[in-house]
Amino acid sequence: MQSATLKKIVIPKTAKTEKTAKTARGAETRARLLQAAEQVFGGKGFHAASITEITQAAQVSQGTFYIYFHDKEGAFRALVEHMGQAIQHVIREKIAGVHSRLEAERLGLRTFLSFVAEHKNLYRIVLESLFVDEAIYRKYFSEFGALYQGRLDAAVTNHEISAGDTEVRAWCLMGISHFLGMRYSLWDNPKARDRVVDAAADFITHGLQARKRK
Repeated sequence: MQSATLKKIVIPKTAKTEKTAKTARGAETRARLLQAAEQVFGGKGFHAASITEITQAAQVSQGTFYIYFHDKEGAFRALVEHMGQAIQHVIREKIAGVHSRLEAERLGLRTFLSFVAEHKNLYRIVLESLFVDEAIYRKYFSEFGALYQGRLDAAVTNHEISAGDTEVRAWCLMGISHFLGMRYSLWDNPKARDRVVDAAADFITHGLQARKRK
């Protein structure tokens, strides 16, 4: 499945970057550049990609690129930040109104797997960011982790889940989503994704402890 373009992801705010568009036309041009950068970076990788390829794909001049980004890394960073904002927004919308933390985990995982399957290039860019600039990679996951921990803290307060180290738990749950996303959305896209979600939800709810057979 080909990665969906940035225009198909609707989020309330654009990613924070070194430069911003000042007009509606500028915002449209910047979005077109990011859409092209998503395709080029996702397909060739950061180091093999060039600004010329991005501007050619976006059908703009190289001078136009530098109006919105200082350099190639600036466009790459914007895409990583966009991915973080986009997935957080999509999951937040999907779990709105869900009162059980465990049900929110199930629904959030399903949403995440679907998102990665639909936006493979964006997630490849997130993964590659570790080797482009570790600070970008750490920022992406650290922000996600802090948000996740806050939700777990609220669930503990509301007696939805047991008390425990919510920071460690947040990173454990992120690890589950991350590697299931790689295995079952980025590498493969199984039709029976319900099996994956059900197995993960059972593990999150019950862990590895043996259960008595009925």
